[in-house]
Amino acid sequence: MALNNAPDLTQRPPRSPRVRLGGYVILPRMLDKGRAAIVGKQGEYNYDCPMDQKFLGFAGVSAQALKKQLAAGKGDGEILQWIEKNAKHQRSGSEIAAWSAHCEQIAPADTDSREFFQGAHAKLAPKREDIATWFDLLDLDDYVSFGGNA
Repeated sequence: MALNNAPDLTQRPPRSPRVRLGGYVILPRMLDKGRAAIVGKQGEYNYDCPMDQKFLGFAGVSAQALKKQLAAGKGDGEILQWIEKNAKHQRSGSEIAAWSAHCEQIAPADTDSREFFQGAHAKLAPKREDIATWFDLLDLDDYVSFGGNA
């Protein structure tokens, strides 16, 4: 299927997890990954990863149903309208804002996650002291993976 709005994630990263659509963090990044996966240009990014599942669970939509909408060529605004209409959990603006703010602050909690996080941090930018959350690590990884120097 040919999508006119599918990014090539072998050439550039998806949008930052901090970018919001309808107040939701993670969503624009997930849409980029879904569109890229449909056309086989997802690179090393995974649609429906654990972070995507945080959004899917909060909104109450399935990854498969959302991907079907992406495959139809819908733009971000149309996808947001579809989510607002079809989500199992109808959230208020303040609930979305609070959830998004919380997601921006999530750091690794368990031992395995902390070990993974620290290993990735040490590999990407061991001297950076400002990498504390998963969003920080994702942004750093995207930057370094596409030629930036941390």
